[in-house]
Amino acid sequence: MKNLNKAREDYLSWDEYFMAIARLSSMRSKDPSTQVGACIVGLDNRILSIGYNGAPNGFSDRSFPWERTGDMLNTKYAYVCHAEMNAILNYRGTRKELENSKIYVDLFPCNECAKLIVQAGIKEVLFLSDKFKDKEGNLLETDAVKASKRMFDECGVAYHEINLNTDKIEINLEKR
Repeated sequence: MKNLNKAREDYLSWDEYFMAIARLSSMRSKDPSTQVGACIVGLDNRILSIGYNGAPNGFSDRSFPWERTGDMLNTKYAYVCHAEMNAILNYRGTRKELENSKIYVDLFPCNECAKLIVQAGIKEVLFLSDKFKDKEGNLLETDAVKASKRMFDECGVAYHEINLNTDKIEINLEKR
């Protein structure tokens, strides 16, 4: 028999909740190698916008070049819209409401997304992985991360990796 006189204690923290929403959003990505989601949250812990990495509107996912290597025009890098970009562009409110918000992302933002985050007025980046931080052999991605951190440091955007208590997070979509 459950004690209904006291609140549950095993609920998700705000960070776990918003990162889980970012991760769930990443599941919409059609990218076969890297799925990333983003969730922008206001100061009042309300979700402002979400996004995931994918093809631009109107560009068919079926004809989209998802390759990671080769001629630039035949790889995803010339075309893909990152999760952070989509979350910022999907936002339907005013720019003022984005100021001082937080963004939760699976993967530390590249330099292009860092520019958008700074310009949007987002003041905190919470991420699960910084896999390109010291990756050898991929200078472009490693340098992009270094450039992002330099911009964030200079512009007063806090960033930190969070660890989720994955024992708590289970999503069951079965009917009750």
